[in-house]
Amino acid sequence: MQTKITSIIAATATALLLTSSAAHAQSQRTIYGSDGRVTGRTVTDSQGNGTIYGADGRVQSRTSTSSDGTVTIYGADGRKAGTVTAKPHQGK
Repeated sequence: MQTKITSIIAATATALLLTSSAAHAQSQRTIYGSDGRVTGRTVTDSQGNGTIYGADGRVQSRTSTSSDGTVTIYGADGRKAGTVTAKPHQGK
């Protein structure tokens, strides 16, 4: 169970990195594994909220973005899995 949650958070973090530049525009992106095969896709709405689908098309996780930029990650079961808060770069 812990491994599944860890992989969901890793996939979600990857998806957030891929979609961060499109946070204010609706977008859909495909996620590829190191072997070149499709491992999933992300769909981000105009509010910055996202849904991550596995290669089988089932929902793996969802994200919700608050007005301060904090992203809350939910597992496929709808339970909160974690949060990501952007901090300004310190230039070091």
